[in-house]
Amino acid sequence: MRPWKYPPNANISELTLEQLFSDSLTDTPCVYLNQEREVGIATEMCVQYLESSVDSIVIRDDDHNPVGIVGGYDLLNHIRKNPTRDFQYETKVKDVMYENLLIVEKDMTFQELMEKWNASRRAFAIIPNAFQGYSPISARKMLEIGIKSKTDVSISSMPKKKMVTFQPDDTLREIVNLMFEHNTRKLLLEYSNQFISDRLVLKEISKLLKFQPDVDNFLDVPVNQVELEDVTVVLDDLDLSQICKKMYEMDHPYVIYKDISVTPWDVCNALMSEKIAQSYETKSSEKIVCPHCGRDVEI
Repeated sequence: MRPWKYPPNANISELTLEQLFSDSLTDTPCVYLNQEREVGIATEMCVQYLESSVDSIVIRDDDHNPVGIVGGYDLLNHIRKNPTRDFQYETKVKDVMYENLLIVEKDMTFQELMEKWNASRRAFAIIPNAFQGYSPISARKMLEIGIKSKTDVSISSMPKKKMVTFQPDDTLREIVNLMFEHNTRKLLLEYSNQFISDRLVLKEISKLLKFQPDVDNFLDVPVNQVELEDVTVVLDDLDLSQICKKMYEMDHPYVIYKDISVTPWDVCNALMSEKIAQSYETKSSEKIVCPHCGRDVEI
Protein backbone atom coordinates (compact mmCIF):
# COMPACT_ATOMS: atom_id res chain seq x y z
CA MET A 1 0.00 0.00 0.00
CA ARG A 2 1.15 3.52 -0.70
CA PRO A 3 1.93 5.50 2.49
CA TRP A 4 0.06 8.61 1.41
CA LYS A 5 -3.62 9.43 1.05
CA TYR A 6 -3.28 12.15 -1.57
CA PRO A 7 -2.42 11.95 -5.26
CA PRO A 8 1.19 12.72 -6.21
CA ASN A 9 1.81 16.41 -6.94
CA ALA A 10 -1.72 17.27 -5.82
CA ASN A 11 -2.76 20.88 -5.37
CA ILE A 12 -3.19 21.40 -1.63
CA SER A 13 -6.35 23.46 -2.09
CA GLU A 14 -8.11 20.51 -3.76
CA LEU A 15 -7.30 17.94 -1.08
CA THR A 16 -9.60 17.03 1.78
CA LEU A 17 -8.60 17.41 5.40
CA GLU A 18 -8.37 13.64 5.72
CA GLN A 19 -6.04 13.45 2.73
CA LEU A 20 -3.85 16.25 4.07
CA PHE A 21 -3.51 15.05 7.64
CA SER A 22 -4.39 11.36 7.65
CA ASP A 23 -4.15 10.03 11.23
CA SER A 24 -2.96 13.34 12.71
CA LEU A 25 -6.21 15.15 11.82
CA THR A 26 -7.77 14.46 15.22
CA ASP A 27 -4.72 13.80 17.39
CA THR A 28 -5.27 16.92 19.55
CA PRO A 29 -8.37 17.31 21.76
CA CYS A 30 -10.22 20.59 22.11
CA VAL A 31 -10.02 22.60 25.32
CA TYR A 32 -13.50 23.10 26.73
CA LEU A 33 -15.20 25.49 29.13
CA ASN A 34 -18.79 25.46 30.34
CA GLN A 35 -20.90 28.40 29.18
CA GLU A 36 -21.73 29.38 32.77
CA ARG A 37 -18.12 29.95 33.81
CA GLU A 38 -16.76 33.44 34.40
CA VAL A 39 -14.88 35.46 31.80
CA GLY A 40 -11.86 35.56 34.12
CA ILE A 41 -11.48 31.79 33.72
CA ALA A 42 -11.51 32.13 29.95
CA THR A 43 -8.92 34.91 30.17
CA GLU A 44 -6.58 32.65 32.12
CA MET A 45 -7.12 29.72 29.74
CA CYS A 46 -6.49 31.84 26.64
CA VAL A 47 -3.14 32.90 28.10
CA GLN A 48 -2.16 29.22 27.95
CA TYR A 49 -3.66 28.22 24.61
CA LEU A 50 -3.74 31.18 22.20
CA GLU A 51 -1.40 30.81 19.20
CA SER A 52 -1.22 27.05 19.74
CA SER A 53 -2.91 24.29 17.74
CA VAL A 54 -5.90 24.81 20.04
CA ASP A 55 -5.94 28.64 19.77
CA SER A 56 -9.55 29.10 20.97
CA ILE A 57 -11.54 27.69 23.88
CA VAL A 58 -14.61 25.69 22.87
CA ILE A 59 -17.66 26.60 24.96
CA ARG A 60 -20.14 23.83 25.82
CA ASP A 61 -23.61 23.80 27.32
CA ASP A 62 -24.67 21.62 30.25
CA ASP A 63 -25.21 18.67 27.89
CA HIS A 64 -21.59 18.99 26.65
CA ASN A 65 -22.66 20.21 23.21
CA PRO A 66 -20.31 22.80 21.64
CA VAL A 67 -22.16 26.11 21.37
CA GLY A 68 -19.40 28.62 20.62
CA ILE A 69 -15.77 29.62 21.02
CA VAL A 70 -13.85 32.22 22.97
CA GLY A 71 -10.52 33.57 21.74
CA GLY A 72 -8.43 36.69 22.10
CA TYR A 73 -10.65 38.71 19.77
CA ASP A 74 -13.82 38.00 21.76
CA LEU A 75 -12.26 38.75 25.14
CA LEU A 76 -10.48 41.94 24.10
CA ASN A 77 -13.52 43.21 22.21
CA HIS A 78 -15.55 43.08 25.43
CA ILE A 79 -12.71 44.11 27.74
CA ARG A 80 -12.20 47.35 25.84
CA LYS A 81 -15.87 48.16 26.50
CA ASN A 82 -15.68 47.13 30.16
CA PRO A 83 -12.06 46.84 31.36
CA THR A 84 -12.98 46.24 35.00
CA ARG A 85 -12.48 43.55 37.59
CA ASP A 86 -16.27 43.13 37.96
CA PHE A 87 -16.58 42.25 34.29
CA GLN A 88 -14.05 39.42 34.68
CA TYR A 89 -15.75 37.98 37.76
CA GLU A 90 -19.44 38.56 37.04
CA THR A 91 -19.84 38.06 33.28
CA LYS A 92 -20.39 34.55 31.92
CA VAL A 93 -18.52 33.29 28.87
CA LYS A 94 -21.83 32.63 27.09
CA ASP A 95 -22.29 36.40 27.00
CA VAL A 96 -19.01 37.04 25.14
CA MET A 97 -18.50 33.88 23.05
CA TYR A 98 -18.60 33.72 19.27
CA GLU A 99 -21.66 31.61 18.49
CA ASN A 100 -21.07 30.73 14.82
CA LEU A 101 -18.77 27.84 15.64
CA LEU A 102 -17.46 26.14 12.50
CA ILE A 103 -17.80 22.33 12.70
CA VAL A 104 -16.23 20.57 9.71
CA GLU A 105 -16.01 17.02 8.39
CA LYS A 106 -12.95 15.15 7.13
CA ASP A 107 -14.13 15.33 3.50
CA MET A 108 -14.02 19.15 3.43
CA THR A 109 -11.31 20.45 1.09
CA PHE A 110 -8.68 22.93 2.19
CA GLN A 111 -10.10 25.48 -0.25
CA GLU A 112 -13.56 25.15 1.27
CA LEU A 113 -12.10 25.58 4.75
CA MET A 114 -10.18 28.70 3.71
CA GLU A 115 -13.31 30.20 2.16
CA LYS A 116 -15.15 29.78 5.45
CA TRP A 117 -12.21 31.12 7.44
CA ASN A 118 -11.97 34.18 5.20
CA ALA A 119 -15.70 34.80 5.49
CA SER A 120 -15.68 34.62 9.29
CA ARG A 121 -12.17 36.13 9.70
CA ARG A 122 -11.49 33.33 12.22
CA ALA A 123 -8.95 30.63 11.39
CA PHE A 124 -10.44 28.03 13.71
CA ALA A 125 -12.75 25.04 13.36
CA ILE A 126 -13.50 21.80 15.14
CA ILE A 127 -13.96 18.29 13.75
CA PRO A 128 -15.53 15.20 15.36
CA ASN A 129 -13.00 12.65 16.60
CA ALA A 130 -13.13 8.97 17.56
CA PHE A 131 -13.53 9.73 21.26
CA GLN A 132 -17.05 11.21 21.00
CA GLY A 133 -15.55 14.67 21.24
CA TYR A 134 -13.92 17.18 18.92
CA SER A 135 -10.45 18.15 17.77
CA PRO A 136 -9.36 21.67 16.77
CA ILE A 137 -8.11 22.83 13.40
CA SER A 138 -6.31 26.17 13.42
CA ALA A 139 -3.99 28.12 11.15
CA ARG A 140 -1.05 26.84 13.16
CA LYS A 141 -1.94 23.22 12.32
CA MET A 142 -1.50 24.04 8.64
CA LEU A 143 2.22 24.42 9.28
CA GLU A 144 2.30 20.60 9.19
CA ILE A 145 1.18 20.76 5.55
CA GLY A 146 3.58 23.58 4.75
CA ILE A 147 6.49 21.43 5.88
CA LYS A 148 5.51 18.87 3.21
CA SER A 149 4.89 21.41 0.44
CA LYS A 150 6.84 21.57 -2.81
CA THR A 151 7.06 25.17 -3.85
CA ASP A 152 9.18 28.00 -5.23
CA VAL A 153 7.67 30.39 -2.68
CA SER A 154 10.21 32.02 -0.39
CA ILE A 155 9.82 34.64 2.31
CA SER A 156 10.90 37.42 -0.05
CA SER A 157 8.09 36.56 -2.48
CA MET A 158 5.34 36.62 0.15
CA PRO A 159 3.04 39.65 0.26
CA LYS A 160 4.32 42.53 2.34
CA LYS A 161 2.03 43.80 5.07
CA LYS A 162 2.31 47.03 6.94
CA MET A 163 3.92 46.31 10.28
CA VAL A 164 1.82 48.11 12.86
CA THR A 165 3.94 49.55 15.66
CA PHE A 166 3.33 50.98 19.10
CA GLN A 167 5.19 53.35 21.40
CA PRO A 168 6.72 52.39 24.77
CA ASP A 169 4.57 54.96 26.58
CA ASP A 170 1.27 53.68 25.14
CA THR A 171 -1.40 52.26 27.43
CA LEU A 172 -3.05 48.88 26.97
CA ARG A 173 -6.12 50.74 25.73
CA GLU A 174 -4.11 52.23 22.88
CA ILE A 175 -2.60 48.82 22.14
CA VAL A 176 -5.97 47.08 21.97
CA ASN A 177 -7.46 49.87 19.84
CA LEU A 178 -4.58 49.54 17.38
CA MET A 179 -5.19 45.79 17.14
CA PHE A 180 -8.84 46.29 16.24
CA GLU A 181 -8.16 49.24 13.95
CA HIS A 182 -5.67 47.24 11.88
CA ASN A 183 -7.24 43.81 12.36
CA THR A 184 -4.06 42.27 13.73
CA ARG A 185 -3.16 40.17 16.75
CA LYS A 186 0.43 41.38 16.97
CA LEU A 187 2.09 44.79 17.19
CA LEU A 188 5.80 45.60 17.03
CA LEU A 189 7.46 47.96 19.46
CA GLU A 190 8.82 50.73 17.23
CA TYR A 191 12.54 50.46 16.39
CA SER A 192 12.83 47.06 18.04
CA ASN A 193 12.34 43.33 17.51
CA GLN A 194 9.90 43.01 20.39
CA PHE A 195 6.17 42.53 20.01
CA ILE A 196 2.95 42.37 21.97
CA SER A 197 0.00 40.13 21.10
CA ASP A 198 -3.57 39.54 22.25
CA ARG A 199 -2.24 36.66 24.37
CA LEU A 200 0.29 38.93 26.12
CA VAL A 201 -2.38 41.57 26.82
CA LEU A 202 -4.58 38.88 28.38
CA LYS A 203 -1.60 37.56 30.33
CA GLU A 204 -1.08 41.01 31.86
CA ILE A 205 -4.78 41.31 32.73
CA SER A 206 -4.64 37.87 34.36
CA LYS A 207 -1.67 39.00 36.48
CA LEU A 208 -3.49 42.17 37.51
CA LEU A 209 -6.50 40.11 38.57
CA LYS A 210 -4.37 37.92 40.80
CA PHE A 211 -1.75 40.22 42.23
CA GLN A 212 -2.86 43.86 41.97
CA PRO A 213 -6.33 44.20 43.53
CA ASP A 214 -5.99 47.99 43.61
CA VAL A 215 -6.05 48.15 39.78
CA ASP A 216 -9.61 48.15 38.46
CA ASN A 217 -9.32 49.61 34.94
CA PHE A 218 -6.93 47.22 33.22
CA LEU A 219 -6.56 49.25 30.04
CA ASP A 220 -5.12 52.24 31.89
CA VAL A 221 -1.98 50.19 32.56
CA PRO A 222 1.09 51.37 30.60
CA VAL A 223 2.48 48.87 28.15
CA ASN A 224 6.00 49.40 29.53
CA GLN A 225 5.08 47.20 32.48
CA VAL A 226 4.10 44.32 30.19
CA GLU A 227 6.64 41.59 29.48
CA LEU A 228 7.07 41.64 25.71
CA GLU A 229 8.42 38.83 23.54
CA ASP A 230 11.16 38.83 20.92
CA VAL A 231 10.40 38.27 17.26
CA THR A 232 12.43 35.56 15.54
CA VAL A 233 14.41 37.40 12.87
CA VAL A 234 15.28 35.27 9.85
CA LEU A 235 18.44 36.27 8.00
CA ASP A 236 18.11 33.90 5.03
CA ASP A 237 15.44 33.89 2.35
CA LEU A 238 13.94 30.54 3.39
CA ASP A 239 11.47 28.60 1.25
CA LEU A 240 7.97 27.83 2.47
CA SER A 241 8.85 24.38 3.81
CA GLN A 242 11.77 25.78 5.80
CA ILE A 243 9.67 28.65 7.15
CA CYS A 244 6.98 26.23 8.31
CA LYS A 245 9.48 23.91 9.97
CA LYS A 246 11.00 26.81 11.90
CA MET A 247 7.60 28.17 12.94
CA TYR A 248 6.31 24.72 13.89
CA GLU A 249 9.04 24.47 16.52
CA MET A 250 8.03 27.80 18.10
CA ASP A 251 5.62 28.12 21.00
CA HIS A 252 4.21 31.28 19.41
CA PRO A 253 5.08 31.27 15.69
CA TYR A 254 5.99 34.65 14.24
CA VAL A 255 9.02 35.48 12.07
CA ILE A 256 10.37 38.53 10.30
CA TYR A 257 12.65 38.65 7.27
CA LYS A 258 13.81 42.19 6.48
CA ASP A 259 10.51 44.10 6.22
CA ILE A 260 8.27 41.04 5.79
CA SER A 261 6.44 39.44 8.70
CA VAL A 262 5.05 35.91 8.54
CA THR A 263 2.41 34.24 10.72
CA PRO A 264 0.61 30.90 10.31
CA TRP A 265 -2.23 32.73 8.54
CA ASP A 266 0.20 33.95 5.87
CA VAL A 267 1.27 30.33 5.40
CA CYS A 268 -2.38 29.30 4.93
CA ASN A 269 -2.75 31.81 2.10
CA ALA A 270 0.52 30.71 0.49
CA LEU A 271 -0.56 27.05 0.57
CA MET A 272 -3.64 27.73 -1.56
CA SER A 273 -1.62 27.52 -4.79
CA GLU A 274 1.02 24.99 -3.75
CA LYS A 275 1.55 21.25 -4.12
CA ILE A 276 2.47 18.41 -1.79
CA ALA A 277 6.14 17.44 -2.04
CA GLN A 278 7.10 14.46 -4.18
CA SER A 279 9.55 13.38 -1.51
CA TYR A 280 6.59 12.17 0.53
CA GLU A 281 5.70 9.57 -2.10
CA THR A 282 7.09 6.05 -2.35
CA LYS A 283 9.22 5.72 -5.48
CA SER A 284 7.84 3.31 -8.04
CA SER A 285 11.13 1.40 -8.20
CA GLU A 286 11.11 0.65 -4.48
CA LYS A 287 10.76 -3.05 -3.64
CA ILE A 288 9.73 -5.09 -0.67
CA VAL A 289 10.20 -8.80 -0.02
CA CYS A 290 7.04 -10.89 0.11
CA PRO A 291 6.98 -12.63 3.52
CA HIS A 292 5.28 -15.71 1.97
CA CYS A 293 7.28 -16.49 -1.19
CA GLY A 294 10.46 -14.47 -0.64
CA ARG A 295 10.20 -12.70 -4.02
CA ASP A 296 10.82 -8.99 -4.61
CA VAL A 297 7.60 -7.07 -5.13
CA GLU A 298 7.52 -3.60 -6.66
CA ILE A 299 5.22 -1.05 -5.02
